[in-house]
Amino acid sequence: MMPTRHHTVAGPVTFQGVGVHSGKESTLTIRPTPEGGGIRFRRLDLDGAKEIPANLDHVRGTELGTRIGVDDENQVLTVEHIMAALTAAGVTAALVELDGPEPPIRDGSFQEYLEGIQAVGVMELEGEVPVIRIRRPLQVDIGDGTRYVVTPAKGFHVAGAIEFDHPAIGRQFGSFPLDQERFHREIAPARTFGFASEAASLRERGLALGSSLENTIVLDEAGVLNEGLRFPDEFLRHKLGDLVGDLALLGARVEGQVLAERPSHKGNVELARALALEGRRDPQGEAIVDAQKILQYLPHRFPMLLVDRIIHFEAGKRIVGIKNVTVNEPFFQGHYPGHPIMPGVLIIEAMAQVGGLLLMDTIENPDEKVVYFMSLDNVKWRRPVTPGDQLVFELELLQFRRSICKMRGEGFVDGKLVAEAELMARVVDR
Repeated sequence: MMPTRHHTVAGPVTFQGVGVHSGKESTLTIRPTPEGGGIRFRRLDLDGAKEIPANLDHVRGTELGTRIGVDDENQVLTVEHIMAALTAAGVTAALVELDGPEPPIRDGSFQEYLEGIQAVGVMELEGEVPVIRIRRPLQVDIGDGTRYVVTPAKGFHVAGAIEFDHPAIGRQFGSFPLDQERFHREIAPARTFGFASEAASLRERGLALGSSLENTIVLDEAGVLNEGLRFPDEFLRHKLGDLVGDLALLGARVEGQVLAERPSHKGNVELARALALEGRRDPQGEAIVDAQKILQYLPHRFPMLLVDRIIHFEAGKRIVGIKNVTVNEPFFQGHYPGHPIMPGVLIIEAMAQVGGLLLMDTIENPDEKVVYFMSLDNVKWRRPVTPGDQLVFELELLQFRRSICKMRGEGFVDGKLVAEAELMARVVDR
């Protein structure tokens, strides 16, 4: 379930049905994207609607489901089931077309989506999936009893506990090391659930309009109204499946164990944000390009070489590099005596050098080329950088045509944004 390389579906696969909250019929088609680009949604019922990237930046709400969108109209409700199924199948890039506001709920579980994707198969793409390796315990406390603890582990494990004052649920706990087979067997069949006593108030608010015994486990005061449960702890298993779907918005795979106490969509998304920050601030990232190799690609030398190592690289797409800022940096002698601050122009220079390394893999004979930066746009400095800080730069290649490229870069210290810019450069002969 945790691919090391990017994959997309091998062919289109279509599902039809009603949305559990909207109550509207919809058709959903997952299409291959051989060019990569992550998971994206497109509303076919809205003329000229932009694609919605399925990532944390586009989360618009978390009430009884995770909602993503680009504006107040162009949104998709309840994406967690399809996202969990895509993750379980190893799919990291696909276009999800939808002719309504919400994916079909089908039988209320993840199973039909997962089996449909598995039936068409997947195909491998270029590039490795980013990895967030948990190297130290991380805690996220949402309040109201919702709490998460993430600890180091090999692979990806989820464990959780839920508690409801109902005879059919009570307190349930379970732990699952999730590979593709175990997700399919132990999590995917688990259905969503709700309480009959809450149905009227939810529908007054425009929620649960498509809920029925065919797609939801419904509980009244006495017990379960459906014919039976698929697991004694089906409620917990579905909550953990939702967690997998919400964490898919990271666009990265997690190596570690997640323990969730009373997980919720709001909590899941906050956990994902915390994991994203942890991935940025990880000082132990293994160097995939070290200082010696950097010297082969960049013409800069002391005191102007401002990159120490590269810890993540996706050819022609994305790069993450590190600059360790020490008290011995020569610029601190004059900027400023007694109050050392790294000059903002040198922060952007370091960012640009990392960006230059991203380009070197896209051209022939890189040791014979040099990158000249032509323009900077939307430059912002958010926080000062001082001795002892570790700058982590993330750059994304936006466009590369005829030796001219455009990139967007961000710099972080301890997971906090310190600088950002859009950069345009030209690759020329040395």
